[in-house]
Amino acid sequence: MKINYKHLCIKGHYFFFVASIGVSFPYIPVYLKQIGVSPLVIGTIATFSSILHLITKPVCGFIIDYSQWRKFIFIVLVALSSCSYVSIFFLPSLPGPMLLDQHFQNISYASLSTCDMENHALAIASCNGTKDTTCRWICNDMNSSMGLSFYPDRQRAIISPDTACLLNVNETSLNQKNVTNNYNCNVTCDNFEDQCVYTSSTFWSFVFLWSFAETIFITCLSISDAMCFHILGQGKQSKFGKQRLWATMGYGIAACLSGYMMDLWSQNGIYKNYTPMLILALVFICVNLICCIKLEMPLEKGSTTILKDVFILLKSKSIVIFLCFVAFAGILRAIKRNYLFWYLEDLAIATGYMNRIKLIEGLIIIAETFGGEITFLFFSGKIIKKLGYSYTFIFCFVCSSLRLALVSLSPTPWWIVPIELILQGPSYALCLATIVAYTNVVTPPGASATLQALVQGIYDSFGMSVGSLIGGILYKTFGGTITMRIFSVCAALSALTYFILYISYIKHKTPDSRNNVKWETPDDAHRHCVVAET
Repeated sequence: MKINYKHLCIKGHYFFFVASIGVSFPYIPVYLKQIGVSPLVIGTIATFSSILHLITKPVCGFIIDYSQWRKFIFIVLVALSSCSYVSIFFLPSLPGPMLLDQHFQNISYASLSTCDMENHALAIASCNGTKDTTCRWICNDMNSSMGLSFYPDRQRAIISPDTACLLNVNETSLNQKNVTNNYNCNVTCDNFEDQCVYTSSTFWSFVFLWSFAETIFITCLSISDAMCFHILGQGKQSKFGKQRLWATMGYGIAACLSGYMMDLWSQNGIYKNYTPMLILALVFICVNLICCIKLEMPLEKGSTTILKDVFILLKSKSIVIFLCFVAFAGILRAIKRNYLFWYLEDLAIATGYMNRIKLIEGLIIIAETFGGEITFLFFSGKIIKKLGYSYTFIFCFVCSSLRLALVSLSPTPWWIVPIELILQGPSYALCLATIVAYTNVVTPPGASATLQALVQGIYDSFGMSVGSLIGGILYKTFGGTITMRIFSVCAALSALTYFILYISYIKHKTPDSRNNVKWETPDDAHRHCVVAET
């Protein structure tokens, strides 16, 4: 095998940069769940963060295009992004127990006493670590639901007379009439209803670090894509996927390795030991910085009219149409990223697979990363050359529609593993490669980082924020199955609409993969310009 040393640094940068994020990023939702942050608040923070980096990405891209210190600025941003993600897990812990297991078995209903509501109210107001939740009791053929309050003197939430008491006295008394004292029940509890978390320094430090890290990471990734196209050279956009797949490999390997090492070092402890995460992150960051120093930054002279060039490009109706569909592709991405595992766990509860849910989730991540994404990123160039940018884009919408429809029809969580294995690649990886490569084709010289940041900001930021908000509302109103089917229909309609627009208008107005577009500098254009004599 012949090694292309010219591309080695960009591959190494993609791998180690995303690996430094992958050691921590997959475990942030678990961390938030443990400290009692609600999904609605998580969605709100994600929406705010998306809007923030929608603004900052083009600004940073403009600075990189214009500044003489571009490499130094880029290296600083890369280091800050990786360090901010890891820092989240070393924030001070909150008082009170953690709900590490939401399912309890063989609990004696009659052994628990009712809470002293006066003292309970004082404990909640003082934020001393007392935490409430709602639990569902299944005792033979009788189901009931009631509130539990867990005492603050334990690290782990355990249902026993010494660690918890019953809330809602009147409701509890009514339920006790229908429950035999000798019953041992199975109990499933919701997440803690802890309002004190939102006044803590830990929560607000997390909000800052997460928003900052998300903003810088996605900005750096779009700048990296611009550098990748510069390294590949003119007319080599089809090779982008083969470089970008190293980012996917880095994420998958780092996430698996980090999780394994944390479990190994924690030795089944209540609180996870995050030291392995820190060690891995530091190693990946150091190697990535070496790759960044060796990277070639764009050497062409930056355009003195970057904003003017971009605004002229955005006046094209075909480009505006493309950006609208890029935004909807981001909405579909948000549905998968934010709500697939929610739906998976709901399906597991309904079908009795909760005892294997983490195994299934891990297999889905492996299937998505090493099965779907790497394969389609590797062959993305050949697919785009064969179909063209627009038809490839349409194909991605069709696959997204099929994917969401099949997920909504899955009878058990196990069915979702092969669905993600087959359809994650064409619905996400190929879509991303198409968007980035097409953007590079229509970008004027000297404005690559700016326009890449703008387009990917619309995809990652605007689309993700709108998708998170709309998806959350629909999920809460109609449930996961109906939400998946609604977006499946919308994806199919998007594919049909873009196809009609392409045939009738876009095809004649914008370049496709079969057309090589070369932008000339103003001086070169002037030299080749034929001026009519008067």
